Amino acid sequence: MGATAPTAQADEPGTPASAEDTAQFTGIAQAYLQKRAEAVTALSAELPPSTSADVSPDLAELLEADFAALAEQGRVLEGVNGGYSSAEVDLLVDQATVSGNTATVEVTEDTKLHYPDPQPGEPAYEEYSLPHTLTYTKAVDGTWDLTNDLARVDWTGPAPTTQLTQPVDVPAPDSEPEGDKAAAAGTVNDGLDPPTEEPDPTSGYNYGNMASYADRHWKRGNSDYRVYGNDCTNFISQAMRAGGWGTTSGSAMSRKDNNKWFYASFTWTTSYTRAGAENWYWFASKHSKRTKILNNVWHMVRSDVLQADWRRDGIIDHSMIVTARTSNEAYLTYHTPSTHNKKLSTIVAQNRGAWWYPHRT
Repeated sequence: MGATAPTAQADEPGTPASAEDTAQFTGIAQAYLQKRAEAVTALSAELPPSTSADVSPDLAELLEADFAALAEQGRVLEGVNGGYSSAEVDLLVDQATVSGNTATVEVTEDTKLHYPDPQPGEPAYEEYSLPHTLTYTKAVDGTWDLTNDLARVDWTGPAPTTQLTQPVDVPAPDSEPEGDKAAAAGTVNDGLDPPTEEPDPTSGYNYGNMASYADRHWKRGNSDYRVYGNDCTNFISQAMRAGGWGTTSGSAMSRKDNNKWFYASFTWTTSYTRAGAENWYWFASKHSKRTKILNNVWHMVRSDVLQADWRRDGIIDHSMIVTARTSNEAYLTYHTPSTHNKKLSTIVAQNRGAWWYPHRT
C-alpha cells in the first residue's frame, strides 16, 4: 500500500467523483463484496477467500477474521441444509463523492447465494439487497484503497448471511398489554408433510396473492405505501391486504388499539397494528382471529407468517412470510433487511435462542 497523498494534491471537499475514480471504486467494491459472499459458500473450502489488494492493511486484518467466521458459518449451514454452492454479486453505485484524500461511496449490493442442487419448483437461491457506505483513501500513486465498509442493516431482522451480527432488542410497543401469548412453537422438524391445500379454502382470501405480492416487492417496495424504519410488519400487512384482508374503521384517536387495522396518509392516522410486529400479533390472532398460531414452525405453508421474539422478553420483534414450501423446507421473505427465499432451517439455526410464533393465515 502506498502512503497517503498530500492534502494539497487532493480534490476539493464534497466534489462528485470523476468517472475514472468511480470506475475504480466500483471495481474494488465488486471484488471485495464478491469475496465476502463467497466466504459462506462451498468455494471457501476449496479456495479460502483472500483480501483484495486494494484494501488497507487495517481493514484487511479485520476482513481476515470476518472471512474465517463466515467460512465457519458456511460449514455449519452445509451440515444443516446443504449450505450454499456459490455466490453472485451485482453492484449499483448510488453516489460517489471526494473530500480531500477521502472518498465516500454509497452502493447497493444485490446478492444471490445459490443453493446446491435445487429441484424443479424449488427456489434456486436466497437473495438480499443491502446498502453500504464505503470509505476509500487515496495513495501517492493516485490509486484508491478501501478503508471501511458500513453495511446499513437494521439488525432487528435476521441479518444477511454474509454479515456477522445478532438481532437487537426492539422497544416495547406503545399500546395496552394484552396478556400472555400462545406458547412458542417447536422448531424440530417432526417429519409431517405440510398440508397441500390453501390454509383455509373457505376464508375468501387469496393466499397465492399474498405470497406473490411478497415475491414482487421484497426488494424495492411498493410506492403506494410509505416505508418505515423497521419495515418488516408494514410489508407483511401489505401482503395480507393484497390477499384480501379488509381494513377496519379507525382514526388518529384509535390508532393504538390492537383491535384496529387501517392505513391512512400519515403515520399518526395509521393503526399501530399495520407496522408494529407486537401489535400485529394481537390483531391477527386474538381480535380479528384472521390467523391461528401453529405449534411447530415446520407446519407452515406458503403465505403463512412467522414472527420472532429474539430475546424471549415477551415482545415480538420481527415478521416474515413464507413464499415457497417444499416437503422438507420453507422459504421466508421479509423487509428490514430486504431478503427473499431464505431457508427456514437457516434462520432457525442462526437464531436458536428465539421464540417463534407461526401464523396460519
